[in-house]
Amino acid sequence: MRVLFIARYRDPTMHRKAEYMAETPNLQIRHIFPRHWQDDLLRVDQQLPELPGLERRPMGMIGSPVDPHRSFYRTLAFGIPTFRPHIIHAEEEPDSLAALQIALCRRVFAPRAKLLLHTWQNLDRPLSRAVSLVLRATLAAADAIFCANQEAVALLRRRGYDRPTPVIPAVGVDTERFGPRAQREPDIFRVGYVGRLVPEKGIDTLIQAAALLVGRQTAGDFQVVIVGGGPAESALRQQMAVLALEERVQFVAPVPTGQIAGLIGGLDALVLPSRSTTVWKEQLGRVLLEAMAVGVPVIGSDSGAIPEVIGDAGLIFPEGDVRALAARLEELRADAGLRDELIGLGLVRANSLYSQKELAARTVEFYGKSGSGLV
Repeated sequence: MRVLFIARYRDPTMHRKAEYMAETPNLQIRHIFPRHWQDDLLRVDQQLPELPGLERRPMGMIGSPVDPHRSFYRTLAFGIPTFRPHIIHAEEEPDSLAALQIALCRRVFAPRAKLLLHTWQNLDRPLSRAVSLVLRATLAAADAIFCANQEAVALLRRRGYDRPTPVIPAVGVDTERFGPRAQREPDIFRVGYVGRLVPEKGIDTLIQAAALLVGRQTAGDFQVVIVGGGPAESALRQQMAVLALEERVQFVAPVPTGQIAGLIGGLDALVLPSRSTTVWKEQLGRVLLEAMAVGVPVIGSDSGAIPEVIGDAGLIFPEGDVRALAARLEELRADAGLRDELIGLGLVRANSLYSQKELAARTVEFYGKSGSGLV
């Protein structure tokens, strides 16, 4: 079986999934990905070696690869006439120009190939007429759409899509890089956030919760470590100063992908305090998976897919609720047995449901169903 796999991977932890998929006998994958990647935290010029069963084709894009909707690939055919794929699997949003481009290429060059798309979207946002036309065309063309979460499935159903919608996130956690740490005995209870510093991530909630804990005699010594960069950094630093938390809150600049596992491993808890907006809510929260795979307990808000991802392997609080977050932090700090329980549950959940190896296996299993009509 030949699979044309189009996915905007940008670092080794993401590329690992394609490598696992290519280990399947009798499966030939041609992976097309952005030749250049640049966002607020990362710049990559990608040229990777080919592996047995895996051809790698970096390709330029028109528009920024970070923009999932308005950018598309610098090609007319994606090499489809010579590769002759049985499946075209594009991890592109159905309402994107890239998805429309790929659907049109399939129609012209490989009309018998199955077309599989992917969506993260879990919020029913108003769409312009042009975007609605794109979405209608791609939904009609797609034989199946992989979904990152259950809310994405429900949204597709509301939009009238009645074909298969397997819940298989595009990217999980690379357990080759994010493995269990040696357990540490905390002298200071170290709580962390890792990611973009933007308002919707709710980091101000974490800083306010830290201020509440400072005033409690039972809180003991603790520190908050905020790792990342983004437009909200200045406001967050000002908030820290106003609350007199300079000795409790540490800001760390973005670190290379290869250093994130070690950084998370130095924490006693990782918090993802995301706050939903009218146009966004959390769609997965990959840093939660990375923390669980390392053996760090997680606390997340109830924004979007966070409760679905955490399951019984962490603690949840209502988004934006400072007192509830402070209570969860104090509960975790005070109860070593609870920490050990969540560490064990998190390790199992990360490896059995969200590891790159597991997602690759489930993706290839679905390819097998593709050959018999995507049942």
